[in-house]
Amino acid sequence: MTASLEQLCRCHFAVDLGAARTRVYVKGAGLVVDQPSAAAVNTRNGALIAVGELAEKMKGRTPHYIRVVRPVSGGTVVDIEMAQRMLRHLLGDKMRRALRRKPILRAAACTPHDADPLAQRAAIETLVGLGARRVELVDTLIAAAVGCGLPVEQPEATMIMVCGAAATQVAVLSLGSIVTADRVPVGGEVVDHAIVQHLRHEHELILPSQSVRPLQLALAGNGLTAQGPATTEIHGRDVATGLARSVQVDTAAVRDAIQTPLTAILDGIGKVLRDCPPDLVADLADRGIMMVGGSALLPGLDQMLRQATGMPVHIAERPDVCAVQGLGAMLEGRIAPLALDPLGT
Repeated sequence: MTASLEQLCRCHFAVDLGAARTRVYVKGAGLVVDQPSAAAVNTRNGALIAVGELAEKMKGRTPHYIRVVRPVSGGTVVDIEMAQRMLRHLLGDKMRRALRRKPILRAAACTPHDADPLAQRAAIETLVGLGARRVELVDTLIAAAVGCGLPVEQPEATMIMVCGAAATQVAVLSLGSIVTADRVPVGGEVVDHAIVQHLRHEHELILPSQSVRPLQLALAGNGLTAQGPATTEIHGRDVATGLARSVQVDTAAVRDAIQTPLTAILDGIGKVLRDCPPDLVADLADRGIMMVGGSALLPGLDQMLRQATGMPVHIAERPDVCAVQGLGAMLEGRIAPLALDPLGT
């Protein structure tokens, strides 16, 4: 944890800038923003047309002078000015006025594991542009572990896997710190892309970006497991003619198509376990892995991990908001640190 619990208790709001969604927690008010990290811009005059859900619906449906942009990529702010404009509109005038009344406005933000100094600086500058005088940074892995109720501060091993849109982070935690961790550049977007490419090559079908969620259709039923339906009907556009058509897709072939990106996640879990002390690995044999993040809901992913690792695998109750809820719990002072009194000599 970059910031201490004492420092976080002084913060007034917390932000989780994700590649897929942006979430804001305000102290005393709870989760006030949970919207897609998207903004629609008029390229002729630079005006901001829409943010959040409305901007996401515009993707792929706009005239040439309107562009839908994502100021956050892989948990890192890549366009600071646009991220600030997006956050201002998502918060709204009433909430921003309430925050500006604070004499010294303090903020907290999630950062991916092993984020480089430039990425950390971008997150700080984004919140400073909203009026924050001080910004505390918290590792996403620790925030998510706190948010899903894991005993992070105790001297016992807990393993968490944050399945994001652009990357998957795996870590073993003990005594409030990360013992060993790994970040795999494979997330829900990569799995979606693998399915889209499979349908394009095998069936010459192009899927619309918004009207079809390829994972929910191609992995219906039991998802990645062999007990799911043998075939699934998918609607799209023909590559050659451009006309709409439907095809019956073999779900077994789709499962094979996404095995390559999912294998990288298994390799990341194996690396973390190999680098972990034996005593902590023994704890994990009973406790297992806790999955959080929006991509944790990929149908059958938990069962695949269970079979590959032989360990119990659990999905958090609300996996998509665990990180920001963990930040909120720290802001509200609901987390008590483990008291370690130095021994007298």
